Amino acid sequence: MSWRKITFIVVALIVLLGGSAALSELFVSMKPEPPTKPGQDLKRFVKAETVKYDDVVSPLTHEGRASSGSEVVLVAEAAGKIEPGTVRLKKGTKFEQGQLLAEIYKDEVELALKARKSSFLTTMISLLPDLKVDFPDALETYESFFRQIDLNKDLPDFPEVSNEKLKIFLASRGVYSEYFGIKQDEKKLERHSLYAPFDGTFSQVNYEVGAYVNTGAQIAKMIRTDNIEIEVPVPNSESNWIKVGDKVEVHEMNSNEVLTGTVIRISNFIDANTQSRSIFVQVLSKPGHELLPGEYKNVSFPGQVIERAMEIPRNAVFNSNEVYVVIDGKLKKREINVLKTTETTLIFNGLKEGEKLVVQPLINVKENTPVGILGEEQPEMQGGKKAKSTKEQA
Repeated sequence: MSWRKITFIVVALIVLLGGSAALSELFVSMKPEPPTKPGQDLKRFVKAETVKYDDVVSPLTHEGRASSGSEVVLVAEAAGKIEPGTVRLKKGTKFEQGQLLAEIYKDEVELALKARKSSFLTTMISLLPDLKVDFPDALETYESFFRQIDLNKDLPDFPEVSNEKLKIFLASRGVYSEYFGIKQDEKKLERHSLYAPFDGTFSQVNYEVGAYVNTGAQIAKMIRTDNIEIEVPVPNSESNWIKVGDKVEVHEMNSNEVLTGTVIRISNFIDANTQSRSIFVQVLSKPGHELLPGEYKNVSFPGQVIERAMEIPRNAVFNSNEVYVVIDGKLKKREINVLKTTETTLIFNGLKEGEKLVVQPLINVKENTPVGILGEEQPEMQGGKKAKSTKEQA
C-alpha cells in the first residue's frame, strides 16, 4: 500500500471522528433541561428528654461460681492402718458433723493407756492411809477422786490443792507426773479417731480403709455443704456500689427459681487479668433446691441510691462526658458529671433541669446544627401544601 492511500485513510478517520463528536454535542444541546424542583429544607429530628433529677437505684447483675465456705484436708495425726468409721471413706460420700470418718489402728495405744491408769490407781491407793493421818481434811476429796477413775474413760479433773504441804507430799510421790502423763496419752489416743468437723462431703480421697499411713499423711479432702458461698468477680469501677451486708438475689441459669443471699466480704485486691474484685455472697438454700459447689449463678446486687441524678443510654454520650442539648432549635455541646456507668446506661448530673437532652447517638453532626425534637414536629406550610420533613435518627 502506497503512502498516499495510508494518508487518505488516516485523514478520513480523523474527519469521521470529529464529525461524530460535533453531532453528539449538537444533540445534547438540543435536549430540553429538566424542570427544577423548588428547594426543600431538610431538617434532622432527634430523640430528646427533659432533664429532671431524682433518686436513682441502679442494680448490678454478674455471674459467679458457687464454692464451699470451708475446705479441709483430713490429715493422719498418728501412724497405722486405717480402719472404718461410721461412713464410707469414698469420694462423694456425705457425712454430718461429729460422725466418725475413720480410725487409725489404736488397740496397742489403748492397752498401754489402761496399764498406766492401773498403775495410777495403785499409787492413789497407797496415798490414802497417809492422807488419813497427815491430811484428814483432804481424805474425802481424794477418796471421791479415786472412785471416779474408770479404765475405759478419761481421768476426771484432779482436785485443786491449796495446802502447800499437801502439794509437796503429792509431788514427792509422783502423783502429778503420773496424772499428766496419762492425760497426754489420752490426747494421743484421741488422734487415732477422725471426726467430721462439719456437714460435708469428700471431694478427694487419697487413702482408703486398710491402707497404712504415716503421721501427717493427707487422707482426704473435705468440703462443707451447709455453708455455700458464691464468688462474683465485679469490675473495680462497679464494686464501690456494693457493701458488706447487702441483700442479693441469686438466679438459676435456666430456671425462675430465686435464692436469697448476703454479701459477707469483699476482696481488698484487684485481679491483674480481669481488673475485677471478688465479692463473696453467702447463700441460704431452700428445701429441695440445694446449691452445689461448682455451679454458676447470676447474682443481682441492689446497688446504692444515687440522689439527684438521671439515667440515659451510654451511646448518647461522646468523648466520655459530653452530650448534645437542644437550645432554640440547634444542637449545643455540654459536659456532664458521670456518676456511674453500666453495660447499657449512664447515670449523671451537671446539666440544668428543664434542658432538652439528646438521648440517641448522632452521626455527622456538629454544634449549631438545626434540629427538631421527635414528638414536637411543627407542620410547615409551603405553597398551600404541607412540606415534607425528613426525620433522621443517626
